[in-house]
Amino acid sequence: MKKILFKGCGTAIATPFTDTGVNFEEFGKLIEEQIANHVDALIVCGTTGESATMTDEERRKTMKFAIDTVHKRVPVILGTGSNCTANVISLSQYAESIGADGVLIVTPYYNKTTQKGLVAHYQAISKSISIPIILYNVPSRTGVNITPETCLELSKIENIVAIKEASGNISQVAEIAALCKDNLMIYSGNDDQIVPILSLGGLGVISVLSNIEPQFTHDLVYDFLEGRILDATKKQLHALPLIQALFSEVNPIPVKAALNYKGYHFGDPRLPLIPMSAEKEKQLIEEMKKF
Repeated sequence: MKKILFKGCGTAIATPFTDTGVNFEEFGKLIEEQIANHVDALIVCGTTGESATMTDEERRKTMKFAIDTVHKRVPVILGTGSNCTANVISLSQYAESIGADGVLIVTPYYNKTTQKGLVAHYQAISKSISIPIILYNVPSRTGVNITPETCLELSKIENIVAIKEASGNISQVAEIAALCKDNLMIYSGNDDQIVPILSLGGLGVISVLSNIEPQFTHDLVYDFLEGRILDATKKQLHALPLIQALFSEVNPIPVKAALNYKGYHFGDPRLPLIPMSAEKEKQLIEEMKKF
């Protein structure tokens, strides 16, 4: 069986910005709160971390800061994806050199490529590093879907160990699970589908919700994994209004607003994303209070 990077809740952690760069003081505070509240892994510089609008230098410094701050207390998985294979290889090699436990690699966006192109893309990356790779399938943002058949092909590669599945298509997730079995572990990429994906053999979630509710999200997953299925289901349904508010505008606009409301200084998202509308922010805060 392939190496399990983590079971439970991995937080797709947001990145705090100032006018001049990354706010490492605030980032460190959130990392410490996450670990204190029992998250099972941290995913740094992913979509929620706004990697697409960070410079290469900012990404590398943020990755190194996270690795050094966490200091092996939980697994740190670094988002190294882009739509240029050569850039992904360079950043993934850097991630391995600083001690990352694994990398999360989103499918190439805009230029998209074919299914055969996806296989070639991930094969080239896998040959360049030895640490585990998590595929990231989020077609609503990238314009390309990793089909179950392509997952099966990629699962034959030794260091491709898992997929973050955010297609929203539970039938597709079931087919991936049936085809790939233990050769490709599955994490939910959608907070509103944690229990459904766990029921198909998933190991956990790579979560936006856990930025603001880390203990709750960890407990939800472990309720399921330890057989308290009804408790997990109740938690999933209880969280639904808050999850909907966290995705009422493009991620990570709402979660940054939520972190600012909690007292962190995470600033605004970077253009082309803009701050949350006043109406949606009011609804989000109401749901946070209810929760």
